Amino acid sequence: MADDRLRVAVIIGSTRAGRACDTVGDWFTTRARRRQDLDVEVLDLADYRFPGNYPEEATPPMRHFIAAVGHADAFAVVTPEYNRSFPASLKQAIDFAYDEWQAKPVGFVSYGCGSAGFYAVEQLRTVFGALHAVTMRDWVGLDLLGPDVDGCRPADTDDRLRSVAAMLDQLTWWGRTLRAGRRAQPYVS
Repeated sequence: MADDRLRVAVIIGSTRAGRACDTVGDWFTTRARRRQDLDVEVLDLADYRFPGNYPEEATPPMRHFIAAVGHADAFAVVTPEYNRSFPASLKQAIDFAYDEWQAKPVGFVSYGCGSAGFYAVEQLRTVFGALHAVTMRDWVGLDLLGPDVDGCRPADTDDRLRSVAAMLDQLTWWGRTLRAGRRAQPYVS
């Protein structure tokens, strides 16, 4: 049933020129869209201009971003690791929506050179926890210097596909459970 599909927003978290985030995000989104139980929407932060003075300067695209976050049941955040953290553009986007993140699950697809984005994910877990979101234990980590990456595009190895499936299975379970909970009783923080 189409109405029962979980609405997952895939957030492309880097806006840098020459980024790998869009390539990694496209690879992940293609795999997520193969699932019949998910309705996947991509929110690429490069498509939004974040004003310095919110909400007074909120642009129509920013209001669209906040509404899309509010509409989603779950999130998969695609992020690089920059200097053992995640990009400032992603932090700003997270901060623009607030209540919209609450009582929703967040999964991670991260990449880096050597660490596969581990440090970025660990910091994002803290940020989303403060927003009353639930983060998935399993995540998809990609080492761009690894042998199974062509340019910035990951190969579909068995281990990698299992990590995508495990994260999406957890995200779907939490997404359905929390959606039912929000429908039964509004979340109060």
